[in-house]
Amino acid sequence: MLEAKEISVGYGACEVISGVSLEAKAGEIIALLGANGAGKTTLLRALNGAIPILKGEILLNEKPLAQFSRREIARKIAVVAQETELKFPVTVLEFVLAGRFAQSAGAFGWETESDVEIARKYLIETDLAGFEKRLMNQLSGGERQRAVFARALAAEASIFLLDEPTANLDLAHQVSLLRLMQKKCKTQETAAVVITHDLNAAAEFADRILLLKLGKVVAAGNPGEVLTEENLRETFGVRVLLDRHPFSTNLRITTIY
Repeated sequence: MLEAKEISVGYGACEVISGVSLEAKAGEIIALLGANGAGKTTLLRALNGAIPILKGEILLNEKPLAQFSRREIARKIAVVAQETELKFPVTVLEFVLAGRFAQSAGAFGWETESDVEIARKYLIETDLAGFEKRLMNQLSGGERQRAVFARALAAEASIFLLDEPTANLDLAHQVSLLRLMQKKCKTQETAAVVITHDLNAAAEFADRILLLKLGKVVAAGNPGEVLTEENLRETFGVRVLLDRHPFSTNLRITTIY
């Protein structure tokens, strides 16, 4: 669906990503892990075509990403960015409806009744029912993040690029939104690439992990292959204790202070 082949990305003379490959397959969640400055957000922006690549190739459904228009990309790839700047007051419903723009068949780009129904559906799924008329700038950080997530879901794209989607969320909403994304990938043949600093969430929800350090891949594979004591010490400079979660049996990581 979405594949990066040995891509390098930079700003001016500074190369931030070097020789990174990634394949986002239908039904899978890929977690991008690494310390601050590892190049995770830059990689995500390149996968969306928001910034050009210096080397390599990015393919969307086996076709070079550069050959797609921005609207075509928006139909296929939904993005949750770290920051969403709003230049004018907008209600929560209007904000989520903006995710339907690329998909809407309405005349002159106006939303249809179906678009509104879809937006309301994802407001319910992100625990924002009843918030439709609230202004975005009146929301708490966690409520605002859920609205950003709802807008991405409303796009009903086949690929999701999520930059710390659970930032500012309480524990219950972190789990519910990750489960929602996992269910969507498994049942609707979508793929997700997720940046997170939560190693345990990655171990629990990701099918595959890409571990980055200074723009290069340290390890790639399933959580058990990537989240080793050696890899985590090399990437983050800390010692960890690895065991298994008593209920899910998935890998569990504890930092040794």
